[in-house]
Amino acid sequence: MEVILYSKKDCQWCDRAKMLFDSVGVKYLEYKYETDFTKSQFFAEFGEGSTFPQVSINTKHIGGFKETLHFFQENKII
Repeated sequence: MEVILYSKKDCQWCDRAKMLFDSVGVKYLEYKYETDFTKSQFFAEFGEGSTFPQVSINTKHIGGFKETLHFFQENKII
């Protein structure tokens, strides 16, 4: 499973996503706002008004933390 996490500094939902991945042993690639991408790049990828974090799994955009948690539950990862 290829997981990509788009996060930013001081984001509790980003931290929760990382804890979720770590708790089930899922490796992920993290891109950080203002280090790896700009606001305009983020909005171009995920749409105006998108929030952090954003997660993609196997090149499919899943969404934020709640959508990621739901995906893991549906796919019996947790």
